[in-house]
Amino acid sequence: MRYFVRFSYRGSDFHGSQVQPNGVTVQEVLEGAMMTILRHEVRLTFAGRTDAGVHALVMFAHFDEEAQWDAAERQTICHRLNGLLPASIAVREIIPVRDEAHARFSAVQRTYRYYLTTRKEPFLSDRTARVTDNLDYEKMNQAAALMIGTHDFQSFCRSHAASKTTICTVTRAEWGQRIAEDPGLEYEYVFTISADRFLRNMVRAVVGTLLEIGRGRMSIAEFQTVLDARSRSAAGQSAPAEGLFLTDIQYPKELKGER
Repeated sequence: MRYFVRFSYRGSDFHGSQVQPNGVTVQEVLEGAMMTILRHEVRLTFAGRTDAGVHALVMFAHFDEEAQWDAAERQTICHRLNGLLPASIAVREIIPVRDEAHARFSAVQRTYRYYLTTRKEPFLSDRTARVTDNLDYEKMNQAAALMIGTHDFQSFCRSHAASKTTICTVTRAEWGQRIAEDPGLEYEYVFTISADRFLRNMVRAVVGTLLEIGRGRMSIAEFQTVLDARSRSAAGQSAPAEGLFLTDIQYPKELKGER
């Protein structure tokens, strides 16, 4: 039986989401807790990878399990996991899905948000990025609109990333002011971007380049040149990880396999 697990985490406590040899990751901590509860090896396949310091309001992973748990059993497992996991990881639900469902490849849309503040807030320094410039958000939005549609985003992909293709379809890319449904965050502006897929470091590279436009160091025409260049060296520096959140992942409804 295949299950999806939906969870959230504060990325500042981890060296990225997926297992690697040089630091504690979300995957190894969550797998360790699940193995303790289920008393056998568990291997999670994440919907995507986030870098060190990047947060996830929503993340999915899938795993296979012989047992077919009903709703009450799944809720009990979630409760036990949350009692064992650190405060920086919260399991929301475990969902039975069809055997062919895949946390990464079955996703049809992902959404990230990047939060900016102009104030120095010591208790929010790991969840928002601080800027001291007077940014031109109108020009930043004009440039962001150039990304809507299907394009090659190699200019915004980490060098030597193992991506079979650097083509993505972006359906939303815009700057706005505070969003009412964002709880517990103090910020002035937020960049929201949705796409069918994202490349390694893509959102932070996009935000860093758009900030160059907001500061008047790059024109909208030059941003188009960067997009067309297909070279990471053409784009601006990556924005800090602290302000970035994965906020939504969408799947086809027919993937669910309720028991």
